[in-house]
Amino acid sequence: MKLIELHETTHTVKVGERCEDLEPNVKEDCIFVCHGEPIGFYVRRIPDNMIQLADIANREFRSNRVPKSLLERTDVLKLTQQGYTRAQAKKLGTVQQSAILGSIPPKPMFKREYPTISSVHSVESAKNFVKAMLLLAIASENYLKEIMPTQYDLQSKLLSGVADKWKFGNLFTSSISNFNISAPYHKDGGNIIGTVNVIITKRKDSVGGNLHLPDYGAVIDQCDNSLLVYPAWRNIHGVTPIHPTSPDGYRNTLIFYALKAFLQEQYKDGTSDQTTNCQK
Repeated sequence: MKLIELHETTHTVKVGERCEDLEPNVKEDCIFVCHGEPIGFYVRRIPDNMIQLADIANREFRSNRVPKSLLERTDVLKLTQQGYTRAQAKKLGTVQQSAILGSIPPKPMFKREYPTISSVHSVESAKNFVKAMLLLAIASENYLKEIMPTQYDLQSKLLSGVADKWKFGNLFTSSISNFNISAPYHKDGGNIIGTVNVIITKRKDSVGGNLHLPDYGAVIDQCDNSLLVYPAWRNIHGVTPIHPTSPDGYRNTLIFYALKAFLQEQYKDGTSDQTTNCQK
């Protein structure tokens, strides 16, 4: 696999800003190296067994069997400013949805002081989605072990400080599916330092929606069935605008990550009766 040395570059991008349309300049299988250290990799097409699982997860996510959070895109806001009603704007605008699996940290701002497991796990109609995503997480771990065994060992060690009930698979605590979401520039500050995220992309009839790492001037082509492994806590990153080219066009990313909130000692027996094991 090709090695790509990441060299820092100057830029004016700030957290919270939205990405512009940028053409991808990383389009082939490669391992990312920074200061001589492999930190992640990109694969344009994942193995067939992973594609089968990703197809099932994507199909289930897009069905009405999986509860999802609905977000409003900026194009909906623009349409309302042009005189459309909110209902009309939603119908004309691009639908954005997400679903979280696995462990969710405390949210004091919502008066929830304890960690919990995503409510999607308790929805009977979503069982196939949960199972497919869990199997995909484990398959991703095995693929990580094959390509970057040192990172696999490091992440295994880092996750040894997380109780099994909070794990989604073995190397992650959580997962999210982001449907048509063009995330503004951000850094995953809640992740365990030293871990990597896994991002698998499913898409149909759409362009854009590529990951931009401004620190390195890298725009990674998130084509259908591609996989990106990257330490999302390390640099700011954002997603370029997504442009469907047909009425049913979309981009959906299946993401696995490890949250440092679940390393904390306070999450012991006091909350065990409020949760179920993610791996069930």
